Amino acid sequence: MWQKQYEKWLNYPDLDEGLKAELEAMSQAEIEDAFYRDLEFGTAGMRGIMGPGCNRMNIYMIRKVNTGFAQYIESKGKEAKEKGIAIAYDNRHNSYEFAKESAKILASFDINVYIFSSLRPTPELSFTVRDLNCFGGIVCTASHNPKEYNGYKLYDEKGCQLVPHLIKPIIENINNIEDELALEINLSPQQEQRIKYIDKEMDDKYLNTIKTIQFHPEAVKDIKIVFTPQHGTSRINMCRLFEETSYDYVLVKEQADPDPNFSNTLVPNPEDPKAYILALEYARKYDADIVLSTDPDADRMGVQVKHQGDYIFLSGNQTGAVIIEYLCRNLKEKKELPKNGVMISTVVTNDLGNVIAEDYGLKVVLGLTGFKFIGEKIAKYCDEQGLKFVFGYEESYGSIVQDFVRDKDSLQACLILAEAANYYKQKGQTLFDVVEELYDRYGYHYDMQENIMLPGADGLQRLQQILSNLRKDEPKTLGGLEVVKIEDYGTLIRKTKNHEEKIEDFVVSDVLKYFLADGSWVAIRPSGTEPKCKFYYCILGRDKEECQKTTAAIKAEIDEIIAGS
Repeated sequence: MWQKQYEKWLNYPDLDEGLKAELEAMSQAEIEDAFYRDLEFGTAGMRGIMGPGCNRMNIYMIRKVNTGFAQYIESKGKEAKEKGIAIAYDNRHNSYEFAKESAKILASFDINVYIFSSLRPTPELSFTVRDLNCFGGIVCTASHNPKEYNGYKLYDEKGCQLVPHLIKPIIENINNIEDELALEINLSPQQEQRIKYIDKEMDDKYLNTIKTIQFHPEAVKDIKIVFTPQHGTSRINMCRLFEETSYDYVLVKEQADPDPNFSNTLVPNPEDPKAYILALEYARKYDADIVLSTDPDADRMGVQVKHQGDYIFLSGNQTGAVIIEYLCRNLKEKKELPKNGVMISTVVTNDLGNVIAEDYGLKVVLGLTGFKFIGEKIAKYCDEQGLKFVFGYEESYGSIVQDFVRDKDSLQACLILAEAANYYKQKGQTLFDVVEELYDRYGYHYDMQENIMLPGADGLQRLQQILSNLRKDEPKTLGGLEVVKIEDYGTLIRKTKNHEEKIEDFVVSDVLKYFLADGSWVAIRPSGTEPKCKFYYCILGRDKEECQKTTAAIKAEIDEIIAGS
């Protein structure tokens, strides 16, 4: 099948010359990987390596998915078309072209389009959809992936990434389009007028709304921040936000410009310690209290904290725990902690934040991996049931403090963490002191994540075999600890030794989670957007050393299972 697709592309007379040259230079293995399947929507939309082929990001696949999306909007009637779609894009190669092509396809269906004239943070797109009362939104971005990648994310009218039941009819439309190469765009003058540009006015609204999350805007700012946008979209708005809230910051100039090649960073991902090498040089030079990094599309935020003369990298789980503690402490001090408050997290996020939230009287709700599921839970528990949203976060460095954005928002995260660092410094503490204080109060919660890369068709088959083997031969113990409960989100079944029940309020997802006798757990899931399998460890113990020993023992057993797959 993939051979036929390859021949069709190779022989298409109007194929983009650059893509044709790439196609002709590809090896047999590269051709198979580029054509063995169509790019799929995962936990964060459609994302892949740029290049020719139906399993690659290119102008033809962008036309195909937008045609399917436009058909979906058209099916919802005239009002949906009039409300229109907001579009934003990041600094990557082809992002602007993909965004413009998306706008043209939608306009050709007489759908109104609101597009930024230059790159913007992804969370600002979510805000824009809500502020303009759009029917939905599009962001062209590959988030924190390497420079070879790009992607495409869809949003609903609440500014939330599309969840499976909304994606399904769009995917059906896309799958009914047999020839992506045959899609052409010819706009009439009236259709061209449907594309409207938005800029500074939306920036002003977005940043002014972010400022409302502060508890102590009047406080004297006594910290120094080093900030890097990793060559991405956050520079202008984040720097403006620091200046307008009177924070003393130093910008990592070498990583400030929006460079699609990410020339001056080893990896544009705040989850990776290598992303901070240059920023830490700045931090030591300027004696900074914290280092803040956002990813290229500015939805994720990572932090390094100066503690006892050195800088400590906080995990996404630790960062989330610090923020929820800070929020709840200040809400309580101001007597504003809601009795019907809710914190929303995910099934693969460490339990420490959940324990903190529950100790403050909040309801804790878990969703699947992917911030769209957090947004979906906000709609259910806050919009529909009237609970008061307090915080939402996931282990992969994404969070929101207030839900005027329904996607993870690094600008909110940077501002609230800067305020927290300032607040605790005035009490003689660092943010890492807060982490250790939380461990003393709630027990040591060790978190670790491991990824196994499985590229290509063979990798996909091996991934499926790993999960199949785990389901067929369920482990009774891991690392010498009894497995007391298994949650299988692929079957939506929860099992204990003597009981089996359905997991409610979740959609099917290929995730396995093993709960151990001491309260620890391990979760396994394939990535929704990359060719890899992810392993999440939440291990409880007296201290880090004990937890690491337990983790190593569990990991050794899991490695044996993988080796046999």
